[in-house]
Amino acid sequence: MNNDDSINDVESEATSNAPPTDTSGKPVNVDQTNTPSPTRTKELEAEELRRKIAEIERKVADGN
Repeated sequence: MNNDDSINDVESEATSNAPPTDTSGKPVNVDQTNTPSPTRTKELEAEELRRKIAEIERKVADGN
């Protein structure tokens, strides 16, 4: 093993401990969970209810 390999190993260890960054170079919190906001969750629930209501209305209109 030559001395160049040991220097490269030290450099790669230092860079691997650097905090993750986004494409603009700003640090990002990778532990933060990406969940929908309460407003978005309610919008999704409302859309699901609208679909269910439309399905029931079609069944009633068809007589089923």
